[in-house]
Amino acid sequence: MQIVVDAMGGDYAPAEVIAGARLAAAEYGVRILLVGDEARIREELKRKVDDAVTVVPASEVIGMEEQPVQAVRRKKDSSIVRAVQLVKEGRAEAMVSAGNTGAVMAAALFGLGRIEGVDRPALMALMPNLQGYTVLLDVGANVDIRPEHLVQFAIMGAAYASTVLKIKAPRVGILSIGEEETKGNELTLNALPLLKKEPLNFIGNVEGRDVFNGCADVVVCDGFVGNVLLKAGEGLAQALEVMVRQEAVRSFPAKVALGTGLFFLKELRRRLDYAEYGGAPLLGVNGVVIVAHGSSKARAIKNAVRVAIDSVQNGLVRTIAASIARRNARGAETSNG
Repeated sequence: MQIVVDAMGGDYAPAEVIAGARLAAAEYGVRILLVGDEARIREELKRKVDDAVTVVPASEVIGMEEQPVQAVRRKKDSSIVRAVQLVKEGRAEAMVSAGNTGAVMAAALFGLGRIEGVDRPALMALMPNLQGYTVLLDVGANVDIRPEHLVQFAIMGAAYASTVLKIKAPRVGILSIGEEETKGNELTLNALPLLKKEPLNFIGNVEGRDVFNGCADVVVCDGFVGNVLLKAGEGLAQALEVMVRQEAVRSFPAKVALGTGLFFLKELRRRLDYAEYGGAPLLGVNGVVIVAHGSSKARAIKNAVRVAIDSVQNGLVRTIAASIARRNARGAETSNG
């Protein structure tokens, strides 16, 4: 298997990206195509020859602050665009980038296209819960959406949960401000009856706390709400650890009493750490695209490659396409009937 990695994407590129790619190649037994500034990449690689890593030159870089669509159209030889092309050409089974998220999305849409029947691709994240993980989407790709889009997110999220996480009949919930069907905004209120009609294990409205208690396997929301929830989760354990340390220095008895709690808080922070789950799959495009955190270091890049491998090996794109096609067929039958 060959995975293409955008060597120029992220705050710590290319050094940390290359280090993570090497870790992935060694641990997972895959070949890595590193795309980007050839001179800079080879400067990092010269310290150690690695037959599992190949350099693919790209003369341009899309910055984090650039307007995504314009940058993708203007910079045809950017590392992001070239990475997508390698997937489209079949030279790689998946791509990973910690670069400009909007540019990755735009390049994937232009280069790979959407799965037939998918209106809006969605970014997915794994949130730790008491039993394992909750699939949360969208976490930033679509701020303004329609109820129909939430239905598509639910189908794609359920496909990931069943295919990659091996959850039988994943429970699907819609994120709202209360469990009652009368609670929510216009989007959630209109999406709920549509979701009820789908052959999903739909459990209705869920609240923010339910993302972490494990009552649902898949939770859908718009990208604005999802991104806020994701970032809040990332910061929660770190803030709690700091608070505990502040309390511990006040007295020796407090320090002793809080010592054990501090250990568990460190473990909680590890589970909430974006580096642990690696990256967010962009669901709904015709290819495996993994968007890593912009602050990703080597461990996060390595784990993002792992997510890419899992998605390829489990036929994620094929499963989503089949699920959406079945839904379209049901709709056609209903219309004809």
